[in-house]
Amino acid sequence: MESVTTLLDQWYWHGIQATTLFNHTMIISSLLLIFFSVLFYKLNTTTAPKLNLPPSPPKLPIIGNIHQLGTHLHRSLQGLSDKYGPLILIYMGSNSPTLIVSSPEIAREIMKSHDSVFQNRPQVMAADVLFYGCSDVAFSPYGEYWRQMKKICVLELLSLRRVQAFQFLREEEVALMVEEIRRGCKEDGADHVLDLGEMFTTLSNNIGSRSALGRKYEDGNNVSFGDLSKKAMELMGTFNFGDFFPYLRWIDVVTGYNAKVRNTAKAFHALLDQVIDEHQQQSSTDQSDKKDLVDILLQIQKEGQLGINLTRENLKAILLDMFIGGTDTTATTMEWAMAELVKNPSKMKMVQEEVRRVVGNKREVDEADIDQMMYLKCIVKETLRLHAPVMVTRKSWSSVNSKLEGYDIPPKTKVLINAWAIQRDPKLWERPEVFVPERFMNNQVDFKGHHKQFIPFGAGRRGCPGMTFAVVEAEYVLACLLYWFDWRLPPGEKVEDFDMTDVFKPIIRKRMPLRLVPVLHSTC
Repeated sequence: MESVTTLLDQWYWHGIQATTLFNHTMIISSLLLIFFSVLFYKLNTTTAPKLNLPPSPPKLPIIGNIHQLGTHLHRSLQGLSDKYGPLILIYMGSNSPTLIVSSPEIAREIMKSHDSVFQNRPQVMAADVLFYGCSDVAFSPYGEYWRQMKKICVLELLSLRRVQAFQFLREEEVALMVEEIRRGCKEDGADHVLDLGEMFTTLSNNIGSRSALGRKYEDGNNVSFGDLSKKAMELMGTFNFGDFFPYLRWIDVVTGYNAKVRNTAKAFHALLDQVIDEHQQQSSTDQSDKKDLVDILLQIQKEGQLGINLTRENLKAILLDMFIGGTDTTATTMEWAMAELVKNPSKMKMVQEEVRRVVGNKREVDEADIDQMMYLKCIVKETLRLHAPVMVTRKSWSSVNSKLEGYDIPPKTKVLINAWAIQRDPKLWERPEVFVPERFMNNQVDFKGHHKQFIPFGAGRRGCPGMTFAVVEAEYVLACLLYWFDWRLPPGEKVEDFDMTDVFKPIIRKRMPLRLVPVLHSTC
C-alpha cells in the first residue's frame, strides 16, 4: 500500500510540475504572440496607407449595424443616409462591409462608369442552393459564362420579339381571370370581395409557367411552381446566421433553415427535371414563335450556340431565374397600381375613361391598344417610381480597390443602391411622396436605365433583362381590369382609412392584402 501511495505522490507532484511547466510555457507563448501581433499591427499600419472610408454610423462589436436596421430595410437605410450622407458604409455581422447608396449620381457611377469594378452580385446561401452554385444569370459571377448567359436572355429568351410571341398566352390567361371575376360578380347579387394581390400572383405564375415551361406544372402533392416560387422568395428574404456570421452557420442547421432551403430546391429541381424530360421526348416543331423557353434553351444546348456547353444544371438554374425573378415583382407592381388608383378615385376615373375610349365597342382589349393608352403608361411608371419593388445590388471585385466621391472602397464590398429612396428624393421629384401619374406626360424620363433618378430595373450590364416582359404584362392586365370592371372598397371601409403601408420581404410589398369589390361595367 505504501509503495502505491508513494507512486501516486510522485505522479501527483510530477503532474503539478508538468502543469506548472505547461502554464509557464503557455504564458511565455501568449506574451510572444501578443508581442508579435502588436509588432505586425504597428508595421502594417505604418507601411500601409490609411484608407479614407465613407462615413459610417457607430457600430456594435460582432453585430455591426444590424441593430439599426428594422423590418422596413428600405426606410431604415433612407434614415441612415439622411443622417450620414448619400454614400455610407455599414457593417452587417462579420461579413464584408456594405456600401449604401442613395444618390442617383453615385448610383450611375457604380452601374455604368465604374461597372467594371462593381460587376458582381452578392451571393447568399439560399441562392447558392437553389441556382446550382449561382449558375443562373442574376447571381452568377461576372465572366465569360455570365456574358453568354446574358446574351441568351437578351437575344433569345426575353427579346421584344419573344415577348410579343407570348401575347396569345397572356391573353388566354387574362381572359380566364376576367371570366372568373365576372362569374363572381353575378353570384347571388352580393358583394364579391377579391384579394387582388393573391389573384395577381396566381396570374403571373401562370403566365410565367406557360412562357418558360410550356404549361402549368404541379408535383405529386399538387404543389405548383408558384407555390415553390413563393417559398423560395421567402427563404431568400429570411435572416439566417450563415450569411452574416459564417462561424455560426451551424445554427441554421438547428433552426431548420438549411433543411427548408434544400427541400425547396429539391422540389424545384425535380419539377424542372420532369419539364426537361417531357420537352426532350416531344418531337420538334417549326413553329418557333410558339416555342417556350425550355425549347429555346434545349435548341441552344443541342446546337452548341455561342460556344458554351450548357449542362442540365445550367438549364434549370436559368429557368428558375426566369420564373422566380419576374413573377413576384410583376404581381407586386400591379397590386400597388390598383391600390393607388383606389386611393385616388379621380385618377381611377381618368384612366378608365382612356381605356374604354381606346377599346371602344370591341369585346376584348388587344395588346396593340395599349400603345394608345398614354395615361395608363403613366400610371405604371408612377407606380414603379413610388413603389420600386427591389433594391439594386452589386459587389466589388475581391482584389480591386476603387474610389467613389474621393472615398476608398475596399475589395469585396457589397453595394445596396436604394432605388426606393432615390425615386422619392425631394431634390429630384416634385411632391415625391404623392401619386402623380401626370408627371410622366410628355416627359422623356423612363425606367430603361437611361435616367439616373428612375432605376426600378437597375441599369448597365447588370440591369434586369426581363423589364419588357414585366411591363407589357402589367399594362395589359391593368387595362383589362379597368375596362371590364369598376372597383370599390368592401362595405364599411373608407378611402381615407385605406392602408398603404409597406413591408420588405425582400420585395417591397403592400403590408395589408388589397381586397376590393369588382362591379361589372354596365356597357360590358
